[in-house]
Amino acid sequence: MPTERLPMRRIRDLLRLTFENGLSNRQVAASLGLSKGAVGMYLRRARTAGVTWPLPEELADTALERLLFPGTPQDPEALRPMPNWAYVDVELRRPNVTRALLWEEYRTGQPTAYGYTWFCVAFDAWKGKVSASMRQHHAAGEKVFVDYAGSTIDVIDPRTGEARPMKLFVAAMGASSYIFATARPSEGLGDWISCHVEMLEFLGGAPAVFVCDNLKAGVTKPDRYEPTINRTYQDLARHYGAAVIPARPYKPKDKSKVEQSVLLAQRWVLARLRNQRFFSQADLNTAIAAHVADLNNRIMRAYGVSRSQLFATIDAPALKGLPSEPFAFATWKRCRLGPDYHVQVGDCFYSAPFQLIKEVLDVRVSDRTVEVFHKGARITSHAKSPGKRLFISLPEHMPSAHRRHAAWTPARIMAFGDKIGPAVAALFAAIMADRPHPEQGFRTCLGIIALEKTYGQARLAAACQRAGLINARSVGSVHSILQNGLDRAFLDEEPDPEPLRHANIRGHKFFH
Repeated sequence: MPTERLPMRRIRDLLRLTFENGLSNRQVAASLGLSKGAVGMYLRRARTAGVTWPLPEELADTALERLLFPGTPQDPEALRPMPNWAYVDVELRRPNVTRALLWEEYRTGQPTAYGYTWFCVAFDAWKGKVSASMRQHHAAGEKVFVDYAGSTIDVIDPRTGEARPMKLFVAAMGASSYIFATARPSEGLGDWISCHVEMLEFLGGAPAVFVCDNLKAGVTKPDRYEPTINRTYQDLARHYGAAVIPARPYKPKDKSKVEQSVLLAQRWVLARLRNQRFFSQADLNTAIAAHVADLNNRIMRAYGVSRSQLFATIDAPALKGLPSEPFAFATWKRCRLGPDYHVQVGDCFYSAPFQLIKEVLDVRVSDRTVEVFHKGARITSHAKSPGKRLFISLPEHMPSAHRRHAAWTPARIMAFGDKIGPAVAALFAAIMADRPHPEQGFRTCLGIIALEKTYGQARLAAACQRAGLINARSVGSVHSILQNGLDRAFLDEEPDPEPLRHANIRGHKFFH
């Protein structure tokens, strides 16, 4: 490109130093920081234009410039072909397309075309004038920028008439600026994930990178260098083969693409729906989708094509295919395994191996399952219980003593009692009937069974018979009966021995 022209102020200084102070070209060049050749060029232009010193007071800078630099009607520069910068910008977003390749294509068949250096500098100057969001280079299918709009729109409950504000989720593809928008009740993790799943279905593929703001649903710990991504959000990205790169805190230019798209969505979608009333989220999203389609089909003045056309030709072919199943939402919870080897999820308790008591575990909770992880490895899985205050336990998670206790059932308790005697089974049935739940009587029944080792089956059966008559229902009562020998009255009496018969024995009748 040609050397930049000096301001008129400095040209006046050059003329003053030459004609008024009588300095040589070398001295003027040293004084003004110019080359000697540049000083000679400006002096030749002044002599050719008939400029005299001192300059007339009424001669303004613009008039002096016209004298020194009169335009030529047939400027060779004006005859050179100009590149189509919008086309160049679009083509640079395609994979493996470089500036050198586009410059070669531009100069093909154009003997007076500009050189490569001018091509690059002029393109950068053109791109800097488009818009702030266009200054970043985005490869095809590489990034999608996501954020929530600041404005909301209400959905009215048809039963109560209560207006509930809905948040507008907005996404924009980096290369084509293709826009997606949908409304959700909140900015919580569940709505954040469902918006992404719907967005990827809308795009028909997955980009390589999600660029988000530092909201809690996406980033649990914002940091300029090492942000901590929400684990569920990481699972979503991993499911679709993508990565999450949050914008730096307080650096909106990192996601300027979606900032501009949010502004457009508020003006072209929310503003057009401001006078309409919606009574369901589905109706609202149907209306939003129609206006977003109109926005994507509008011709962009800088490129002469619509966002939909750019997306179809640039972004869509570069997106990754979607998995056969959409991402299933699940939350993560970190907790320490308690002494009862159960973790609490909601209102229920789920077991884990007792060997991990006091260890920190990661629990993944989905709609149907509860999965427990230790140091990244899944150690167990449970079906999620719809009940409340329930303990869901697996036998292999229990210590051996607990496992033996857990193997008892009401039927097994009754069967064991029958083996000792009917009175024992009857007492066990009465004990379990007295409790709000049969399992609450297991411990008492097992305590009574343990007395067999000390007193034997016969005495235990007799003691249970006496306990049943006096409504005793505890281990202590049965033990007391056995200790005090009160069970002996219920033992089967031994038959009288046969009397001895002898001639010298008279018998008891003799004395009456």
